[in-house]
Amino acid sequence: MAHHTYRLIGPDGAAYQSTRKGTLGGHRRRKVYGRLDCPGALRALARGGPYSKFRVFFADEATAIAAGYRPCWLCMRAEYAAWKRAHLRSECRALPARQ
Repeated sequence: MAHHTYRLIGPDGAAYQSTRKGTLGGHRRRKVYGRLDCPGALRALARGGPYSKFRVFFADEATAIAAGYRPCWLCMRAEYAAWKRAHLRSECRALPARQ
């Protein structure tokens, strides 16, 4: 029996082959990850066009984050809100102090 392999993205951002399906999908250009049943991703796939060309898959959320992707605001709202708060805090720390 032949085993199907899947192309996943690792924490270093490089693609690799796996015998296990990814649990999350993403968009390489936008650096966004989300559930495989994300309504936004499903709409984009149904429309056709270039979306599928930039689709990537991850074994888990930790791998997606390590590869530099952020959560989808549509299908992962709680994760997105936490990411946004952390992102805003890090931007505030990077601002120069007022004189």
